[in-house]
Amino acid sequence: MTFLAFFFNLLEPVFRLGQRVLGVQRLGWLFVAPNLIVFGLFCFLPIVINVMYATTGGVNLMPWDRPFTGSENFQILFECGNYADLSTCRKDIFWRAMGNTLKFSLIQVGLMVLFALITALVLNRKIIGRGFWRGVFFYPVLLSPVVVALIWKWLLQSQGAFNAGLIAMDAAPIEWLTEASWAFFWSVFVSIWAHMGFYTLILLAGLQAIPKDLYEAAEMDRASPWRTLSRITLPLLLPNLVVVLVLAAIRAVQVFDEVFVLTGGGPGSATTFIVQFIYQTGFAEQIHLYGLAAAASLALALFLILLTLAQLRLTRASELGQKAR
Repeated sequence: MTFLAFFFNLLEPVFRLGQRVLGVQRLGWLFVAPNLIVFGLFCFLPIVINVMYATTGGVNLMPWDRPFTGSENFQILFECGNYADLSTCRKDIFWRAMGNTLKFSLIQVGLMVLFALITALVLNRKIIGRGFWRGVFFYPVLLSPVVVALIWKWLLQSQGAFNAGLIAMDAAPIEWLTEASWAFFWSVFVSIWAHMGFYTLILLAGLQAIPKDLYEAAEMDRASPWRTLSRITLPLLLPNLVVVLVLAAIRAVQVFDEVFVLTGGGPGSATTFIVQFIYQTGFAEQIHLYGLAAAASLALALFLILLTLAQLRLTRASELGQKAR
């Protein structure tokens, strides 16, 4: 305690000077200034630089070597003769990546929320080894996405464990990762397997926050399990479901690690998603089109902002609905 008192006594002249210069009400900015500086350097400044790259052209990396082109990069991305026929688009791979991302998000998020809800409901019951099973379902979340993808790639490759099992049963091996429909299916499956535990944990916390008295009252009234689920559990769990839905959607739109290691975006462009398109355009291809990649990333950022606003709107609507009851 003596050391702390001595330390704060040393800082007292600095605080008094800050009060005289800034005033008492503005003194708080002095304390948050270091965090604001770090946040600005690593968040706001990259956004400004990204906008600058999106409005300039050429293949040079240095900003001062890049000519201003305005909205040309956005015109290249969105120029299509017929949006119903992607082959007429100037950058058809961008639209294929957008379509794959939308399809992946709808399927993966829907299944993710459904499986996470079912798992949370089961793990919330008094079952044997409940703590063990909770750890089992959460364990994949602790693994690196690259490690997850490598594990499943080892199982699914042509000479992998799954095909070895099929051959042992005198069945024909299946090209799990080189056939388009199977590659897309396993991309969805591996993503759900890797991240479902996190969303299950959120829903499990929401279930445990529901008062037990409500279930006891429902049991006394002889309410059926479905009626208890639909009239008590789901309405009270709605805020958690909204959070899970939006977080899962944001993560699905940004999918990259697992799929890139698992399939490399193939076969063809069957599992090429928007983040991989940005990476390939800006860094992986022989000609680095930084401006085009930056424009695509801004389009992705706009979509994520809309998802965030949707979350706020849905959360507020659910809160107002609960208050009305």
